[in-house]
Amino acid sequence: MAGHSKWAKVKHFKGAIDAKRAKIFSKLGREITIAARIGGGDPGMNPRLRMVLLKCRTANMPRDNIERAIKKGTGGGEAVNFEELTYEIYGPHGVALLVEVSTDNRNRTASEIRSIVTKHGGSIATPGSVSRLFHRQGQIIVSREAAGEDQLMELALEAGAEDFKAEPQGYEILTEPGNFEGVHKQVEARGIKCEVAEITSLPTLLVPLSTETGIAAVNRLIEALEEHDDVKEVFSNADFPDEAVKA
Repeated sequence: MAGHSKWAKVKHFKGAIDAKRAKIFSKLGREITIAARIGGGDPGMNPRLRMVLLKCRTANMPRDNIERAIKKGTGGGEAVNFEELTYEIYGPHGVALLVEVSTDNRNRTASEIRSIVTKHGGSIATPGSVSRLFHRQGQIIVSREAAGEDQLMELALEAGAEDFKAEPQGYEILTEPGNFEGVHKQVEARGIKCEVAEITSLPTLLVPLSTETGIAAVNRLIEALEEHDDVKEVFSNADFPDEAVKA
C-alpha cells in the first residue's frame, strides 16, 4: 500500500522492488545521473549522490548500473538534460500530495501528470498550498529484530537525532536534514540494518481515511503517479487506519 504509513512504505517499497525492478533501477539511474552532473561522481564529495546510493543499496541495484549512471552524469555517456520539478496536488478526500519529478520535457510531463490527477479525482493545487503542509526531515526506520530499543534510542540521541519513536513494528529515528548522515553512519557502524534511511518530506497535518472507498481512491492516485517514468517520489498526508495497512 502506498501512502503515509512508514511501515506500509517499507512493505510497499520491498514489494515494488520485486515486482517492478527494471523501472525502479531506471528511476534510480536517472537520480544518480542528475546527482553526478550537479556535484560530481565521487560520493565522498557529493552528499546528494550519497543519498541516492543509499536508495540503490536498499533496492540491490547492480554496481554496473550505478557506474554507468555516474559516468553518464559526469560526461562519459550520452548527455541528457533533466529538469527537476515539484507538483502540488489535492487528491480525493482532501489528501495533499507532493510529487517530485525529473524530466527532459517539461510540457509533456506536465500534461501527463495533470491527466493522471484529473482521471483519479484530484486537482493541481496553487503553489505553496501543499508544500506548507510538509517539512524536510531525515528518517531512519529499523525493525525490532535489528536492534534493542534502549540501545538504539541511546545511540540515536547521542549521535544527534531529533526524535526517537518506538512502535510495535519497529523504531523511527528523526533528524534535522543536516544531521542525517552523522546519525545514519553511527547506526550502521554498530552493524544495525536500516529498512529505510533517507531525507524525506513528512506531513505536519494528517488526513485520516476511514472508508474503504476513500482508501482505495487515494491509493489509486498515488500508485498511478508512482508508475509514471518521470516521478521520483510521491509524499502524501493520508493517514491509513491500521487494519488497512495490515491488509
